[in-house]
Amino acid sequence: MKIFIVAGARPNFMKIFPVIQELKKTSVEFKFIHTGQHYDKEMSDFFLNDLKLSKPDISLGVGSGSHAHQTSKIMILFERICLKEKPDLVMVVGDVNSTLACALVSAKLGIPVAHIEAGLRSFDRTMPEEINRVLTDQLSDFLFTTCEDANDNLRKEGISENKIYFVGNVMIDTLVKSIETAEKSTIIDRLGLRKNGHIRKYALLTLHRPSNVDEPLVLRQILGVLNGLSTKVPIIFPRHPRTLKQIRKFKLDYLIDDVSAMSSVELMNKDQKVRAIPPLGYFDFLCLMSNSSLVLTDSGGIQEETTILNIPCLTLRNNTERPITLTEGTNFLVGTDPELIRSKAIDIIENGIPKKRTPMYWDGKAAKRIVNILTNQLQN
Repeated sequence: MKIFIVAGARPNFMKIFPVIQELKKTSVEFKFIHTGQHYDKEMSDFFLNDLKLSKPDISLGVGSGSHAHQTSKIMILFERICLKEKPDLVMVVGDVNSTLACALVSAKLGIPVAHIEAGLRSFDRTMPEEINRVLTDQLSDFLFTTCEDANDNLRKEGISENKIYFVGNVMIDTLVKSIETAEKSTIIDRLGLRKNGHIRKYALLTLHRPSNVDEPLVLRQILGVLNGLSTKVPIIFPRHPRTLKQIRKFKLDYLIDDVSAMSSVELMNKDQKVRAIPPLGYFDFLCLMSNSSLVLTDSGGIQEETTILNIPCLTLRNNTERPITLTEGTNFLVGTDPELIRSKAIDIIENGIPKKRTPMYWDGKAAKRIVNILTNQLQN
């Protein structure tokens, strides 16, 4: 049996890492295929190195482009290697263009598809990721879900019950395996966030979705309210390369400070403003997240990670494909309304939130369940 494990974007690496670790314990042959959807060192290589993921067996190197250009290029290149290598199963993760492209190629070639993180829905078809999720699930033979909400979504869409496997969250597997190493990171001290032996209150920001960063008014509103909040606590902003490009394009540089060249002493005594730093590796970012007082994000995976870490999370979107993080986790939807962002952030900074329970199967063993299911099903 030969399995192709496909990843193309930074969040995918955290999802395939525990699966690869489990597969190494078996006799199953597998190959790691990197599509190159995220191709620069800041968005790809740093994470691969931190997780000590082996070098991809095959790299497609597709790079950037429009959705159609990127998806079609992945399909053409991926089809070639499938025809040559003849895998018995293709495993895709998440909801990026690489996910749909490789699932579509595999389905047309008659190769079974396993989708990790199946069934998540925002019910917002303006999101490219939502289109990728829905279509990938329709093409898949093994749908590995993270929560009961996802199971319900798949049933309502007519997916056969015998294809749905509730296994838990592989991203949490990676977090559980990594938290001890992350706590050894020096990022807190490098950013001047420790004073008199104590970690100061601070917030962590990530921002990358087109709906937030491609509209100048929306981006200005978000950065404007956060600039005001930074008088309460420092806001650390590991900036996405594309977001930085948009900030410069819209001449919004005045709302952030690039502090990457500052020393820890300078940062400790610095006047507050949103502090932009280069993208971080996985362990540095996890350390920052786990010690923060508040996370502000438009990322899906971070909503899940903050839930496990019991860190309050404000999601800068009007919807989420991870509603379990609202009902059982630490997540709050605030959209892009400046007043709602400001009031909720201040309330959390001053009062915190009650400790929440851990969602079912978010226990660090999801990858083990996935590999057990696949080996049992495919070898019988």
